[in-house]
Formats: sequence, C-alpha cells, structure tokens
Amino acid sequence: MYYKKITIQNKTGLHARPASQFINCASKFKSEIVIKKLSDKKEANAKSIVMLLSLSLAQGEKVEIHAEGEDETEAVEALVALINSKFGE
Repeated sequence: MYYKKITIQNKTGLHARPASQFINCASKFKSEIVIKKLSDKKEANAKSIVMLLSLSLAQGEKVEIHAEGEDETEAVEALVALINSKFGE
C-alpha cells in the first residue's frame, strides 16, 4: 500500500467539476484507491463521484490518498499532482 497526505488547495474544494477530474484520473489506474478525510476519518472510493462528493471536501481540508495494487505509486502521485494543480482554478 502506498499513501500520501495532502491539503485541498483550490478555493471551491472538491465540488462537482474538480471531483469529476479526480475520478477521471483515479479511473486510469488499476489499483484500488481510497481518499480519507482526516478531520473525521470518513473514507470514500476514489473512483466513485457520489462517494467522493459525500466527503464534502473544502479548501484547507487535509486528506490521505491510499492506493493498493500494481500501479499504486503512480496512482497516488498522479492524484497528488492533480490536487497540487488546484484543478486549474
């Protein structure tokens, strides 16, 4: 298992458009990927937009991204890079 902690940086958090980008990126990988909201320990499948939106991730929220599988490192690094890009906002 590979994981990293990161802070949501874009102003609007993970609302529908950035969540969709996140799901599209996560779906490119074979690994099982989970995103965990560190403030309340809620988790969601990173490939499900409904579950991801249910976390209500706002700017400044700290999350942990876990991946397990053959491309786990690449998956986590790609998702961290996407969050660091602020989803183009």
